[in-house]
Amino acid sequence: MKENKTITASIVLYNEDSNELSKTIASFLKVPLSKRLFLIDNSSTNKLKGKFNHLDIEYIHNTKNVGFGAGHNMVLDSIKKTGPYHLVLNPDVIFNPDVIPNLIKILEKEQDLAMISPKIVFPNREHQYSCRRYPTFFELIFRWLGIKNNTVKNGIYKDKDLTKPFYPEFIQGSFMLFKTEDFIDLNGFDERYFLYMEDVDICKKIDSMGKKKMYYPKEQIGHVLKKGSSKNIKLFFIHLSSMLKYFRKWA
Repeated sequence: MKENKTITASIVLYNEDSNELSKTIASFLKVPLSKRLFLIDNSSTNKLKGKFNHLDIEYIHNTKNVGFGAGHNMVLDSIKKTGPYHLVLNPDVIFNPDVIPNLIKILEKEQDLAMISPKIVFPNREHQYSCRRYPTFFELIFRWLGIKNNTVKNGIYKDKDLTKPFYPEFIQGSFMLFKTEDFIDLNGFDERYFLYMEDVDICKKIDSMGKKKMYYPKEQIGHVLKKGSSKNIKLFFIHLSSMLKYFRKWA
């Protein structure tokens, strides 16, 4: 039987800080729309299973870590039967209840708009450059090394007025609000990326569909942004592997 919901959301988990996660879940549950939240847990244990008991939450535990994109893709069949909007959400994001309804209003206005994302700030309210131009290989290396040259500045739209909505080349994957039918038509994320670059890749796929993505700074959310690959050598090599897959695919 079809379960009618206005919006679904998916969060992929891996050894998450339960306090941060609780804030993210609370933000979504306060949205004044009919909703369904999928928690896809890639952790080695299912200790979070009983922590978030709610009628609007479905918990899915994987026997192994399948990665970010494959985790989100696990709900593709389920969201076909629910509502017209789907949110790809990180576990360290907080937002006000009216953010999603307001973004949906903008998403509804344009037929060729597949995805929308708000302005994102760090916990200290500093602006987070979440919308970017498609990266070059050297730009990614410079950013990882902490080198803030013109190549990096160009990549984060330093030349644009980021107080106004526009259609960027790509938007980072911490908060991506899709029209469900477009997310399904895209077949979700490319699962060849275990972690990193899958958000850039799906924006490329949106372009290939002849659709657009919008950065909408009139709405704002908070995001911790852990920057794991700049601190952990294992994550750095995963990031590097994803970079090579991306540039081979889209060369």
